[in-house]
Amino acid sequence: MTPLDTASRGWRKSSYSSPNADNCLEVQDGHPAGVPVRDSKRPEGPALRFSAAAWGAFLDDLERPAPPRGR
Repeated sequence: MTPLDTASRGWRKSSYSSPNADNCLEVQDGHPAGVPVRDSKRPEGPALRFSAAAWGAFLDDLERPAPPRGR
């Protein structure tokens, strides 16, 4: 597996993150091998790469209402 260049440009905060928060996910659009994701607090740190299908499933799950909590 080829390491991701986390120093490159094109990273953006996820639209699910608070605009003023510093504990956000950043994603890089247009990567040919999936969707790279990194921690905004450590942009020089490692990034995870998800397949487009896995990232889409994650986003779909975020949009679902939370199930009621049982007692």
